Amino acid sequence: MKLKTCLSAIPDHRRAQGRMYDLGHVLLFSVMAVLSGATSYRKIERYIAAHRERLNDLCGLHWKRAPAHNSIRYALLGLDAKDLETAFRCHAAELDGERDQLACIAMDGKTLRGSFDHFQDREAAQVLSALATDSTLVLGHIWMTDDDGDKNHEIQAAQQLVAALGLSDRLFTLDALHTQKKPLSS
Repeated sequence: MKLKTCLSAIPDHRRAQGRMYDLGHVLLFSVMAVLSGATSYRKIERYIAAHRERLNDLCGLHWKRAPAHNSIRYALLGLDAKDLETAFRCHAAELDGERDQLACIAMDGKTLRGSFDHFQDREAAQVLSALATDSTLVLGHIWMTDDDGDKNHEIQAAQQLVAALGLSDRLFTLDALHTQKKPLSS
């Protein structure tokens, strides 16, 4: 339930009347639904409805029914992406735990496919990710485009991400995961 604790730190943007379901639980169950293959708000609702009794037992809840897909949509669309990133970084830090002084972190920048917008003349979105090489843990992401629209250099973005994650005592590789698509043949 460490993820639930981190997700509960996200401020709830909904009015008091709209808080029939706790935001932390809605987020946790939505993450679980997406990881189980849900690709829409209705499928998230169906997932929660199908597993409601088990989720109630797991979290000590007394939900009589799943939140409606419109309630889930409103809860998710009103989130601040920075708050969500902070919550997932908190969870990743807890999963990362104490490691050897020289544990290696791979940093890799990617341009997101389909993110260029000709209609609004917006450049393609680029993101830099920090990945623990001794596990399958993604430690964090940082967008390489400022609010002003100026592209940051990848090294500067890496320095910002290292500082934000508090990983200054690690060994880093940049653009080193290019072999992930093609495994080495023996």
